[in-house]
Amino acid sequence: MPKKRPSRRKQWKAQRAIVLQLLRDDHDRLWTREELRDEIPDVSRHMFDLAIELLEDDACIALDAEGVCASTSVRHLDELDLIGI
Repeated sequence: MPKKRPSRRKQWKAQRAIVLQLLRDDHDRLWTREELRDEIPDVSRHMFDLAIELLEDDACIALDAEGVCASTSVRHLDELDLIGI
């Protein structure tokens, strides 16, 4: 039986948590998936994986074998102070 797709609100919260972690100033731009996962323990593994997939599909993050980082566009918006925290 396939897993039930989480609500849009839960998806949004997980995606937001991931992007905010990737934009932190006190960490290298590149995160391992496990480092990132450890920083947001209140997000389930399933939700984390779904959020990563959605963010990659929307070109908000770059994902490869070495890790995860915010996309150039997202980082540029942050540098322009267009992302409010």
